[in-house]
Amino acid sequence: MIREIGVDELTRQIREMCIQANHFLSEDMVRAMKEAAQKEQDPLGKKILQQLEENLAVAAEEQIPICQDTGMAVIFLEIGQDVHFTGGDLGAAVEEGVRQGYTEGYLRKSVVGDPLIRENTRDNTPAVLHTSIVPGDQVTITVAPKGFGSENMSRIFMLKPAQGVEGVKKAILDTVREAGPNACPPLVVGVGIGGTFEKAALLSKQALTRPVGEHAKEEHIRSLEEEMLEKVNGLGIGPGGLGGNVTALAVNINTYATHIAGLPVAVNLCCHVDRHVKRVI
Repeated sequence: MIREIGVDELTRQIREMCIQANHFLSEDMVRAMKEAAQKEQDPLGKKILQQLEENLAVAAEEQIPICQDTGMAVIFLEIGQDVHFTGGDLGAAVEEGVRQGYTEGYLRKSVVGDPLIRENTRDNTPAVLHTSIVPGDQVTITVAPKGFGSENMSRIFMLKPAQGVEGVKKAILDTVREAGPNACPPLVVGVGIGGTFEKAALLSKQALTRPVGEHAKEEHIRSLEEEMLEKVNGLGIGPGGLGGNVTALAVNINTYATHIAGLPVAVNLCCHVDRHVKRVI
């Protein structure tokens, strides 16, 4: 049976989610930050983590953004195949939700309409929209505003199959090492392995929306996540890039089938403000 959903409901939800994501860090991230402050052994690193926790509390209490870079809005829509949208254009409804969220929520407008002319659109649109069709009659919305301090330090590697898992490990460590303090650690490291050039990048972006502490289902990937988190933290970059044993809060890895001749690897870094809000309608 077909379920009808008005696009105005999508607009309303996305408006609220843009504001929520920029004012309140998700519970998994708050928990990870508290655990990081306890684990950090360097006195300066521990102090920085405590200050970041204070910043979260002030942002929530005063209703101000948790970071001045309120990001470019990345929207994931998982649309049930039995859903029919009514009342207008789906893409336009998403854009309107972002526009309302960023203007009415008094969030910084960081989007330029043309990458070379660089004139600000003044409402943080357009967003980056990814849609997928799934079974069922529900729509899962994920809003993940992405700041560019960490986005700029992300990388993609087209490895040869012979480089194998060791090549993957090197790609992750090299990316984090080269980013140093510029990606605002402690980080969440999203990794995509497999697919094609663009699929690997999408996998890595989606990995950033996975709750911290939730591992991949495949045992060998879970083991790799744990190993890489330990190795990344062993780099000594630390909170704020000023040294310490907590450089990352998580390494989340997503994989996909790939071609016999390739091994694409994308590493998408996110700062300690790994914003992601998910709702189901």
